[in-house]
Amino acid sequence: MPAHGFDLLRQEHIAEVNTQASLYKHRSGAQLLSLVNDDENKVFGVTFRTPPADSTGIAHILEHAVLCGSRKYPVKEPFVELLKGSLNTFLNAFTYPDKTCYPVASQNLQDFYNLIDVYLDAVFHPRITPQVLEQEGWHYELEKADDPLAYKGVVFNEMKGAYSSPESVLGRLCQESLFPDNAYGVDSGGDPRHIPDLTFEQFADFHRRFYHPANARIFFYGDDDAEWRLELLEEYLGEFAPLEVDSAIASQPPFAGPKRLVQPYAISEDGEEADKCMVAVNWLLPEELDAETHRALRILEYVLVSTPASPLRKALIDSGLGEDLVNTGLETELKQLYFSVGLKGVEADQIEAVEQLIFATLGRLADAGFDQGMIDAAVNSTEFRLRENNTGSYPRGLMLMLRTLTSWLYDRDPLAPLAFSGPLEVVKEGLARDADYLKRLIGPHLLDNGHRTTVVLEPDTGLSERLEREEQERLEAVRKELNQGDLVELVELTRQLRQAQEQSDAPEALAQLPRLQLGDLERQISTVPLEVVRQQECDVLYHDLFTNGIVYLDVGFDLRTLAQEDLPYLPLFSRALLEMGTEKEDFVQLSQRIGAQTGGIWPQPFVTSQRGSEQAIAWVFLRGKAMVGQSGALLDILRDVLLSARLDDRERFVQMLLEEKAGEEAGLVPAGHRAVSLRLRAGFEEASWLNEQMRGISYLFFLRQLLEEVERDWPGVVAKLESIRRRLINRQAMICNATVSAADRPDFVAQLDGLLGAVPAAPFAPAAWAPTYLQGDEGLAVPAQVNYVGKGGNLYDLGYAMHGSAAVISRYVSTTWLWDRIRVQGGAYGAFCSFDHFSGVLSYTSYRDPNFVESLEVYDQTGAFLHALDLNEDELTKAIIGTVGDMDAYQLPDAKGYTSMVRHLTGVDDAFRQRLRDEVLGTTAKDFAHLAEALDALAEGGRVVAMGAQETLYAANRQRPGWLEVIKVL
Repeated sequence: MPAHGFDLLRQEHIAEVNTQASLYKHRSGAQLLSLVNDDENKVFGVTFRTPPADSTGIAHILEHAVLCGSRKYPVKEPFVELLKGSLNTFLNAFTYPDKTCYPVASQNLQDFYNLIDVYLDAVFHPRITPQVLEQEGWHYELEKADDPLAYKGVVFNEMKGAYSSPESVLGRLCQESLFPDNAYGVDSGGDPRHIPDLTFEQFADFHRRFYHPANARIFFYGDDDAEWRLELLEEYLGEFAPLEVDSAIASQPPFAGPKRLVQPYAISEDGEEADKCMVAVNWLLPEELDAETHRALRILEYVLVSTPASPLRKALIDSGLGEDLVNTGLETELKQLYFSVGLKGVEADQIEAVEQLIFATLGRLADAGFDQGMIDAAVNSTEFRLRENNTGSYPRGLMLMLRTLTSWLYDRDPLAPLAFSGPLEVVKEGLARDADYLKRLIGPHLLDNGHRTTVVLEPDTGLSERLEREEQERLEAVRKELNQGDLVELVELTRQLRQAQEQSDAPEALAQLPRLQLGDLERQISTVPLEVVRQQECDVLYHDLFTNGIVYLDVGFDLRTLAQEDLPYLPLFSRALLEMGTEKEDFVQLSQRIGAQTGGIWPQPFVTSQRGSEQAIAWVFLRGKAMVGQSGALLDILRDVLLSARLDDRERFVQMLLEEKAGEEAGLVPAGHRAVSLRLRAGFEEASWLNEQMRGISYLFFLRQLLEEVERDWPGVVAKLESIRRRLINRQAMICNATVSAADRPDFVAQLDGLLGAVPAAPFAPAAWAPTYLQGDEGLAVPAQVNYVGKGGNLYDLGYAMHGSAAVISRYVSTTWLWDRIRVQGGAYGAFCSFDHFSGVLSYTSYRDPNFVESLEVYDQTGAFLHALDLNEDELTKAIIGTVGDMDAYQLPDAKGYTSMVRHLTGVDDAFRQRLRDEVLGTTAKDFAHLAEALDALAEGGRVVAMGAQETLYAANRQRPGWLEVIKVL
């Protein structure tokens, strides 16, 4: 008999993820995949197939809108209320080109059920009103009848930011070029030029058509009760009758022949990329691929482009035709796979040369095949990644959900992507049996595949201004069609929306939201096993954790062995250790050896402020992982790269330098708030100053200068790199961090001894650095249609004393005051308040913000907001719970070991951690008032850093002459 309205369709144990899987169908038509295992980080998700018909962003705006109140929870933004007071380990939503996902995760069972309850009510019974569309999507803003008309809306400005990133534009165009005849041929996120075409009737109808259980794929994962999952879902699904939902993704008819698309991208006048194009070649793969071919194509992708030694990547980089690869690899999350490879920084007259090189390289590989070392590296790396299932800061269950949807969404087997062993073994057997196995995929899927496009982006210095002018012309045309009565009505609608945004939720409505209490929190800190031993005159930290047979090793060197002027070289130097070869092997052979014998080795600088000192903690680590049985190979590779890495390969170094520069430039607009925050903080403390030298705007300027220096004096650059190696690779300034189970540790200790003994030892006297802190207010000019606005200062210098409650208050400010004023009312995509309790630096930043001065005014009013705050016990409790959730973020074993090492280096012992936790749990309204006084002082004397269009920054200076030092960045 059906249980709670569900019929069990299939049950299977999936050994690869140690999970019992059950697939159900509810009488309403909903599908449920229930995964039961011992993971305490539980995950739930509901996904709808949502193919858009146009680029108005309807699916994306609806993703925002359904989380703005519901039938059961009639508050403005239950999503934000959950953010304030949940222990969630994940809480968000995603819009894809063909689906919308609503996942949540938590380690706390009651919290998990609370999140599910709110999300289910949100998606099935949202508060869809014209004002919700206006706030989250778009609306005409008119405060006075004679004011200029303007567009406002969260998604409108979010997508303006996305369209300001050339890499984002290229990726979108590549997809659309291959799929002109189905849902993938439009932008599900929304094109700012088309978002204002969306009507409320279309908006409401989209929800009615697609947000029905019959179109839902529901997912559970973790150690909660499987029977209760069914019972909980029946409460929501039981009221729905079956329905035929037409949401299938149409197949894309094959092309008769290749196509070409040329589009502009925005750059500044005299920008770095003034004469440089982007080009990508794309192939659509067959719709029906068996599991073996799918896995083989993933391995082919790795072999072709995934490492510096991959032959197609290497051919493109070696050619000197461009600076770095773009839009490269296999797209696997749509109905049909497609493969793309391209270059950025290409001269306009070299576009065809890039295309010809791609085809010639593929042709050569189709004839000659691949180096066996490259194949071995691809197979080992693929299998290691699949079996480790390391999802970083994302819950494992969430990534498994997304993996199932690559098949499930298209009415295929949802379990096939999880049960990877069978297809992988078939591919491995094929590779072992047939030397031509892999190369035979190139012909039918790439070289002989006529469903191919070439997408070219050409730089256009006038595009940003033209887009802005077109927007103003559209608004002016709309205004001309309005009579005086229409204008008065728009003013009233603007007033009503602002009033609704400013109005607080009724206490009785807020009280209906499920929530935890302080008694549900663990009052004691959690700890990570740590033993510090002296081994070969070096501190080695061991963490006894279950790692499923993997050893995680971090080998670190103190950056205070280096002179101040050497610090910007560090990111490139650390890459060079792994990407330029050694005395006995070139970088291709080294890359293959790393891939074939380990789970990966990568460099990671670590710079942070520390407890009780104004000096930064500054290290660089080589981080590696391997199966315990291969730990000897991992250590041998580390010894070789530390002691005998080649640093004199000019061609390879220039390639890395160009890649590094291109990566920094590409990340500026998509993550402008990070660049602004780092630049801002570099005016107050050593750690941020140092980080800015190695990954901020100063670092980008250094890379540009270094390119010239390499041309002018390559021997001098080599001498600098060799000098850094001599001073940095020193056992007296070294630390090792190993996360490995006690059972596997004895053999590893003996092997580590060999590495440590080989590293040179010399007396270590830390270098004295004299940071040149950035001063004054700055405007960073980039070709963007939105702004990133920051302001900050050192609260300790303003008289504030360190207290754990600052974490609660800064989080509260982010999720209430800044959220309401910067995002909801201002139309920015996000805003943040961040406080470093070691350095005392507090900063505000906004993300994809249509405003500039207005956001600074909001920051300056934060103290007044806190002074006037009538904080009730419920709001305070939520703020504390949310902060504890941040403190107790779920971590996989490698992250736990690394975090423990960070605490060791920064002087954060268990007693200090417990003190901070006690102060967080004991936060009172008086603490809010105390911090408010410091924020009042910050408003008077804080430092401003903003990133945006050059004209926006110049306009600000015209209002306040001499205010900003405008710095051209792109």
